[in-house]
Amino acid sequence: MGPVNWLAVGLAAILAAGVAFLWYGPLFGRAKLEEVGPGRLAGRSAPARTIAITAGALLLSAAMMGHMFARVGVDTLAHKPWLYFMMSGGLALTFVVPALWVSYTHMRASTRLAAIDGFYWLAAYLAMGAAFWVLG
Repeated sequence: MGPVNWLAVGLAAILAAGVAFLWYGPLFGRAKLEEVGPGRLAGRSAPARTIAITAGALLLSAAMMGHMFARVGVDTLAHKPWLYFMMSGGLALTFVVPALWVSYTHMRASTRLAAIDGFYWLAAYLAMGAAFWVLG
């Protein structure tokens, strides 16, 4: 196992937060608000807490992704750069998104809301993969 690229871990978390800012702002912010209603959107009453939890989750995800890429090794990733996206997107598509959608099904949330949030995580994980690729 090679060393973890901690600079890439930090950049990955920042990029994923930037994706969240765009995703839940100009891209799908209004659609999500329509789905959950103005009084039920998490974070409206305690935005600092929501930001802290989100930042922690993104940093933890980026750190685990950094360990995963370190385990694969710099040489393999240099010869097969598509692995950054295949592995990061694969994590989102096989673990994160299905877990989210199962939870939303139990809560009887709409398919539209599940799609907005699920595809955010796919976009965020692909952005994290891009950070590791650029700084690989």
